[in-house]
Amino acid sequence: MKRFLFNLMLVVLIAVVLAVWVMLPWMGVLAAAVLLALWLGLTRNGRQTVSVTSVGLRTLGQRLGSVSVIVIGIAGVVGVLVALLAMGSGLSATLQGGGRDDTAIVLRGGSTSEAQSVLVRSDVDAITQEPGVQQDAKGKPLASAELVVAANVRKKGSDDDANAQLRGIDPMAWALRPDLKIIRGRKFHTGMRELVVGEGAAREFAHMDVGDTVKLGREDWKVVGVFASHDAYDSELWADRAAVSDAFRRGNSAESVLVRLTSPAAFDRFKAALASDPKLKVEAQTTRDYFAKQSEQLTRVIRVVGITVGVIMAIGAVFGALNCMFAAVASRAREIATLRAIGFRGTPVVTSVMLETMLLALAGGVLGAAVVWLLFNGYTASTLSGFNQVVFRFRVDPALIWTGLKWALAIGFVGGLFPAVRAARLPVSTALREL
Repeated sequence: MKRFLFNLMLVVLIAVVLAVWVMLPWMGVLAAAVLLALWLGLTRNGRQTVSVTSVGLRTLGQRLGSVSVIVIGIAGVVGVLVALLAMGSGLSATLQGGGRDDTAIVLRGGSTSEAQSVLVRSDVDAITQEPGVQQDAKGKPLASAELVVAANVRKKGSDDDANAQLRGIDPMAWALRPDLKIIRGRKFHTGMRELVVGEGAAREFAHMDVGDTVKLGREDWKVVGVFASHDAYDSELWADRAAVSDAFRRGNSAESVLVRLTSPAAFDRFKAALASDPKLKVEAQTTRDYFAKQSEQLTRVIRVVGITVGVIMAIGAVFGALNCMFAAVASRAREIATLRAIGFRGTPVVTSVMLETMLLALAGGVLGAAVVWLLFNGYTASTLSGFNQVVFRFRVDPALIWTGLKWALAIGFVGGLFPAVRAARLPVSTALREL
């Protein structure tokens, strides 16, 4: 019964420690590391721990097989976890990158995306005249009614089809996106079957270089320019709205209206004016909020998948570490017993075994994070967002690497705890009799 209660308390302790560890910021970890260093250097138990740990580390060369199992196993866990989270981080950054606080997007009421919205000409005219909309030097509102359609294109280097997002825009659209730059060619001419394409689309889809002709719907379109925006627009094809509407038989409708506000603070006034207009059944959001909501569900799925896969792999890595450290403790049983017989207490023995395991885990975490950073940071991929293909880059940032290292140390903690407790509880007389 006592043994059962002890094991239960140990499991509860592990759960509490891991929960605290997951939420601990880097400053808390730094403080814990400083306290550990002070304990190791200033206390008798701490100095004994350093002595026992140094002996264990000197024997690593004799245990290369088991050491490799721990390091490579944990490197795999960290690598997979960080890679999946980097995919979610890169996709989220791409989808949210086009958002600003001083621009608003207006959709038909109840719509969650442009594809679900329809606005007629009178809606567009009323929206652009509401208070809070900025005007240019000629007194024209900085607003663009936009139409988005799915266009069937061919993936570059294969015969596979894909859906590209073709956006029909008004002339003011360029001023509403100041970070978007033409990097090759020129802008399209109003009323012409001409395209400018995002650099992501140019990399992903065939016949998207300046001077190429691509068939969209039933019409041939000439690519006259390539732009860079470093956000979701990079995956789109842009053309004159009237030409897109005519080619795809959309009449004079739009799906959204993008407006530049006089200031971020003007958004509440603009939204209230839309709500009070009885002729309009529309909803407005800042583009920052809109793109954040568009990316939220997809990135949450990627994060859940990444953590789930990481947990499954972590369980395997924990068992691998347990087996290896139990074997290491068994092979050093006489050595540990001798140390305890000459006056070393149980605390230095427990701490030294755990330190050894966590140092190996840290090495595995650094290895896994380094491999992922070298292979995947900036790696270009594409995925579906709704019915359209979005090109994005993996983003391995310090926060993700730190998350991976915390997982590695957590695995090392769990993998070293039980062998450490066994080493401390091993009877001295029994250990000394073992060969």
